[in-house]
Parts: sequence; structure tokens; C-alpha cells
Amino acid sequence: MQVISKTEHYTMTSDNHHKDYGMLRVAAAVPQLSVGDVEFNTHAIIQEINRAAEAAVQVLVFPELALTGYTCADLLGNDLLLDKVEHAIEIICELTIPRQMMIAVGAPLRKGDMLFNCAVIICGCDRYVVPKTYLPNYKEFYEKRWFTSGRHPLAEGTIKAGKHEIPFGRNVLFKVNKAIIGVEVCEDLWVPLPPSTRAALNGANVLLNLSASNELVGKHDYLTQLIRHQSNHCIAAYVYASSGWGESTTDLVFSGTAMIAENGNILAQAERFSTEPQLLIADIDVDALNNERRLNSSFSDCSAANPGKFNLIELTVSPLQLSPDTLLRNIRPLPFVPDNEDRLGQRCEEIVNIQTTGLMRRLNATGIRTVVVGISGGLDSTLALMIAVRAFDRLGYDRKGIIGITMPGFGTTSRTLNNALQLMNVLGITTREISIAKAVEQHLNDIDHPLDAQDTTYENAQARERTQILMDYANKTGGLVLGTGDLSESALGWCTYNGDHMSMYNVNCSVPKTLAKSLIEWFAVHCNPENPTNLTIHETLLDVLHTPISPELTPADNQGQIKQKTEDIIGPYILHDFFLYHMLRYGFSPRKIHFLARNAFRNTYDSKTIKHWLTVFCKRFFQQQFKRSCVPDGPKVGSVSLSPRGDWRMPSDASAALWMKQCAELDEDNE
Repeated sequence: MQVISKTEHYTMTSDNHHKDYGMLRVAAAVPQLSVGDVEFNTHAIIQEINRAAEAAVQVLVFPELALTGYTCADLLGNDLLLDKVEHAIEIICELTIPRQMMIAVGAPLRKGDMLFNCAVIICGCDRYVVPKTYLPNYKEFYEKRWFTSGRHPLAEGTIKAGKHEIPFGRNVLFKVNKAIIGVEVCEDLWVPLPPSTRAALNGANVLLNLSASNELVGKHDYLTQLIRHQSNHCIAAYVYASSGWGESTTDLVFSGTAMIAENGNILAQAERFSTEPQLLIADIDVDALNNERRLNSSFSDCSAANPGKFNLIELTVSPLQLSPDTLLRNIRPLPFVPDNEDRLGQRCEEIVNIQTTGLMRRLNATGIRTVVVGISGGLDSTLALMIAVRAFDRLGYDRKGIIGITMPGFGTTSRTLNNALQLMNVLGITTREISIAKAVEQHLNDIDHPLDAQDTTYENAQARERTQILMDYANKTGGLVLGTGDLSESALGWCTYNGDHMSMYNVNCSVPKTLAKSLIEWFAVHCNPENPTNLTIHETLLDVLHTPISPELTPADNQGQIKQKTEDIIGPYILHDFFLYHMLRYGFSPRKIHFLARNAFRNTYDSKTIKHWLTVFCKRFFQQQFKRSCVPDGPKVGSVSLSPRGDWRMPSDASAALWMKQCAELDEDNE
């Protein structure tokens, strides 16, 4: 052990090994098959292996019994067919040694007087065989006619495949870089306790399924839900390949379903009922899965309660050298906002209901029937106002109990002031306009601060004066001050301490800026604009939505337009929300976030710009923790939250040195 004195320094080496950024490239292959023609099938399989190798695939999955075809039926008892299968495995092994890829191919293999439905694992010179555990023997299935279950006492040790005795058994996992891979076959997924669940509880974070599932009306939707659920249930990736064109259609039809899921999300799906071979490829984020498991204490508790004896086989595959342009994965620039219109509408309604219910319960618990809210004509205060109106309507309270106060100051423009007044009037709440200009001038004179020095003191004095008015007015009316600040502002500390930072309840506390825009648009669409009164609400909300984001603390320009634009100062919220999501949701480093952002925004922002604002984000996130340590109560609406009582507990004096150092090194990663 090296002992370092207090005066010595040392340098830690970079953790930037292969440029895989924690990703694993997987593929599900559905080759064209000919039932019973092992030579034809072997050729088709090798073709897909070659295609996968050209795409730098590291783990490749074929369908169940791909070497023979699933629908061989009683031909599976014929020695000629089974001899050809063993020979085919030898050929595949020899031809794929230089490929450095983990391949899982379905084959029937004999052991003594038993036949097993197997997944043959091939990786260079390494081979292993995993038998199918659960054999369906109902309705159109009758696998027990030919096969023995992998639960049989003799289904372990070795099994002959070609010239070699190969390790054999179901309790095995495969290590490929950071991924631990478990394998199951078709029906294994459909039982109450799938083998993949046991594998996941014993470390597997990538699960493979070699399948031959026939099509029935409604079955595909159920299968999709099943795969989505299993990947989410196991906090794992799930790679599924099923038989397609070439299988017998005597009684059944096989569509060639291929699917790749990750933690409940379908990353990719192949075309069903295709007459052409399918090769479905995606990059799995193994780092995200591992981080998710570390944070989920229930998963680790369940794992500890269900220990198993698994052999871990380490395999060597070709390294993945990624760039933002070669990543085979959809990185959404708006991670907080669903990209499907129907899902977005449902998400907005659900969030609005969470916010509304939170405020309703707080009013009910305190017995308060008056809410005081500062209305600036901007995005966040408008959202808080709409939530307050909805809460009062549901509680049956008079809207006049909502006291909206607009407080024009040195930088207030006619656009935001008019929007604030118009919205309050048309919603039928109590409206007050209280200018803060004279009070702030008096305060600045009292502390000997020049009025023409438009610095932090000049700006924060206005924010604190507004908060004082709201608090005092709430005392006067027996009301509750409703906060308006959002999650993005909290992350960046873009608020005045003991100014707009403070309230008595904040319905927007876990709503990021990019999502707040969607919520305002949702209110605009759902206010029934055909009604003349609601048309005014609709038009005002849309204008609020398109107003530049600004605290309006410095004077407007010569045309009376907003001069102080928040995103010009601290950066685009679309980037900051992206950084926030990936840092908090998955615990990613600046290097990983920068790489993902370069992919997501490759047509919008260059690498240098992303690096600049990511550095700003990391610096401000650490510097401004003290503000987050004492924020008011408010409802959590999504998976990312900064409540110091729940999701995010961090010392206010934590050092940002490691994050800032990696941000500074990012140029070195941009070959």
C-alpha cells in the first residue's frame, strides 16, 4: 500500500477505456428457414452472423430450434436430422471464431436417451448449452412428446454437440464487459416465475429469449406487454427473437417477431410477417440498468432473499467504439416530455391531477380557503394559477378566494402585465396590481445602493419585495402563498434566496421547464376555446407560452420588449433539463451525458456549445444546493425530484471538483 503524505499530490488516471460509454450492442435475428433442411438453415444463420458482425454487434440471438425449424414435429426423433444439427454447430463455431461475438442459436441436442430443446451459446472457441426449462404441452403445443425439461436431474454437466462435449445446464450466466447475460427459451417467459427472473436476481442485466411463438389474434399485444413487463420487473434488457418465414403453416403461422426492450421501454421492433430475413439491432445502456438497480433497495432485498447457484462464464467480444453518429439508440432531446401525442395528453392530465390533488389536500388539511399567488404573466406563475383554479373548482370553493397579485417593477413589459391581468380577470379570481417600484427604490436608497447599478442586489431586491407583499397579504387574508418556481430553476438555483425561492406550498416544484410548456399548452387546448370567454383564456395561454422566459428584473429595450432573457444568461432549458434528467435519473457522469447530448442534439447544438452549458449546469447544481435544502413542500410528479426530504439529499458544501474536471476534459473525447 502506498502512503501519501499531506504535502504530496497524485493524479488519478482517466476511466475512459473503450469508447462504448457503457453500451452493449445486441441484435435479434430472424433468418429465413426451411423446415428440416439443416444445411439451408445453417447457411441462413451464418449470413445473419456476418451481417451482424459488419454492424459491430456484440450479442446476437436467433429463434428457438433455428437449425431445424420449430415445426419439424416427429422429425425431431430422426438421427439424420440430429446428426446434421451437431455437424452444423461445428461449422458455425469454426466460421465465427474470428467474429468475437456472443451468439445464441436454437438447436435440438441429445444426451443419452433424452432430447433437449437448447440454446447453444457460441463465442469464439467458447461454447455452452442452456436447455429449455418449461415445455408447453397444451392446446397447439406438445413439446413433451420429444423433449426433456431442463429441470431433469441429468440436465447438467456436459452434452455432446459435434465432436465436443460442451458444458451444459440452465444455471449459468455469461459476462460480457459490464453486462451479465441470462438465457431462456420461449415458454420460459410465459410461466409465473420465469428462469430470467431467477437469473436477474442473481446478477443478469441482459436477458435473451430464443422463441418460436405462433401468431393468434391479440397475442402480439400481450407478448409485447409481457416483454415490456419482464424487462421492467427485472430492471434488465430483454432481447427476443422468434421464428418467421419458412416455418410450416400446416396448423400455425409464425410472424418473425423480434423485439428489444430495456427497463420497460421497447427500444426496437422488427417488421412482422416479413418474407425477408430480419436483423434488429440496438445499443443497450448497461450503465443505466446497473445504476437503476443500485438505487432500488427493494430489488437488492429480493435478490438476497432468492439466492441461486449460477456459474458465471466470462466471454470476450469485440469492443464497441461509439460516436454520437453511430449510436443505435433513440436518445430523446426531451426526456421529460413523451414524444407520442396521445401519451403526452395522458401524461399532462395525470400531472395536472397530481398537482391539483396536492393543493386540495393542503387546503383541506389546513382549513384555508384563500390562496395568494404572484402572477407575472410568465410560464410558471400561469401554471400555478391554472392549478389553483382547478383545485378551487373541485373543492367547490369560490374562485374569489384565489388572490392573484401582479407586481410590476423596473423590467415589467406591457405584454406580460397585460397577459397577467387579462388571465386573472377572465378566470374570475380576485385581482390586485401592486407596483413594487417605489418600495424598491426606497429600499435601495436605504442601503445606499445606486439605482443605476443593475447588479444582483438591484435584481434580488425586487424579488424579495414581491415575496414580502405575497407573505404579508397572505397574513392579512388568512391565506396560503402558492409557490411558482419549477424543477429546472431549482436545479440551477435560478431563484432569489428568500425571494421567489420561498412560499408556503409549491405545486410546480417537480415540474421541469420543458414539461411546464406542455402543461400550459394542454390547458390551452382543453379550455374549450369555442366559448368566447374560454377563447380569451386559450389565446392568452398561447401568448404566455411564446413569451421569452425572463425574470424581468432589468428594464426593457427601447421598443419595450423583454431584454433580460433567462436562456441567454444561463443557457437553453432544453439542454439543462436533458442534463438534469440523465444526472439524477441514472447517475451519469458529465462524459456520458455529453456523449448522449451530442447524439440527441446533433442537428441543433455543436459539441462545444453542449460542453459549455453542461459545465454551467454542473457548477450551478453544486453551488446552489443550499437553496434546495430549505424549499417548501410540494408534490412529486415524476421520477426526477429535488426535494431535500425525499429524492435528493446532498450536502450544501459538497465539492464539484470531479465533475468540473471531467467537464474540462471533454474536448479530449471528441476525436
